[in-house]
Amino acid sequence: MKLLDALAAAVLSFGFVFASAIPMHPLRRANEDPVLAQDFPDPSIFEDEDGTWYAFGTTGNGKQIQVAIGGDLYQQWSLLEDIDALSHPASWTTGHNTWAPDVHLMPNGKYVMYFAGEMAENPAFHCIGTAVADTATGPYVPDEEPFACNLTIGGAIDPSGFEDEDGTRYVLYKVDGNSIGHGGSCGNTVKPIAPTPIMLQEVADDGVTQIGDAVQIFDRSDDDGPLVEAPSLLRTGTGLYILFFSSGCYLEPSYNVNYATSTALKGPYQRAPRPMIRTGEYTLQAPGGATAVNIGDRVGVAYHANCQQGRCMHTSHTVVDGREVKVEM
Repeated sequence: MKLLDALAAAVLSFGFVFASAIPMHPLRRANEDPVLAQDFPDPSIFEDEDGTWYAFGTTGNGKQIQVAIGGDLYQQWSLLEDIDALSHPASWTTGHNTWAPDVHLMPNGKYVMYFAGEMAENPAFHCIGTAVADTATGPYVPDEEPFACNLTIGGAIDPSGFEDEDGTRYVLYKVDGNSIGHGGSCGNTVKPIAPTPIMLQEVADDGVTQIGDAVQIFDRSDDDGPLVEAPSLLRTGTGLYILFFSSGCYLEPSYNVNYATSTALKGPYQRAPRPMIRTGEYTLQAPGGATAVNIGDRVGVAYHANCQQGRCMHTSHTVVDGREVKVEM
């Protein structure tokens, strides 16, 4: 669970990322600074039609939805100080603590944002919402009904859009079962442990109209600790589906960037033998909340890690070798 908590932010430790160059990008050195040295949790990224890169972050710096801009995924980014992409939140939310936004450009020219909104009827829960804008930076107009919201199983968080090779669109999200857990790490390591499945919902070309029912494609295991969350799915040029996710607890060093692979969209997904990025590697602390994108024949990832400001945004090249995904060194 990705709660913006002032007390938690005060105890976050510094993190820096290590990545190296591929020929098309400038040389990168070990232990470099974040690409955005601001509190910018759960970053999602996309490249617009004009080549501009945009990143969207969880509530922070006085904004419900933060927006940053960059000319290249791997270079320095700038926070757009005067932009709040969701300045008028949906009435079903509290208007606070809006988490994990994800933006995609639709065939109709509209930009659709998926987000997790704090429920007005019970702020202990979040549910998935959608919002639409004419430009990448908004303002986004939210739908007045949640997209996915079953409070009996914990609500839902961490939405992420995905377009398959045939143009079919989907939204992934996490059932936030640890919000109804029985205690322990992130509220869910005391038995009975609540499931935190990753769901896949087909949508129409508008990105918001649901087609059929959501299906479960993944869930936590004992190795994941209290949860899996922050799904981000892509398909490589070889037809491999890579489901990036975080496990562990975001308040603890156990948090990580992990992944699983499949040759079919709906699985089964084969877990990697170890997380791709975890605490202590490249001097990072509690890395997680990743979004992955195809960039040429490489996969780029953006994620947050603990820093003095809170949770800062980092980016890394990766190399896909068979079913193994490695941060390029």
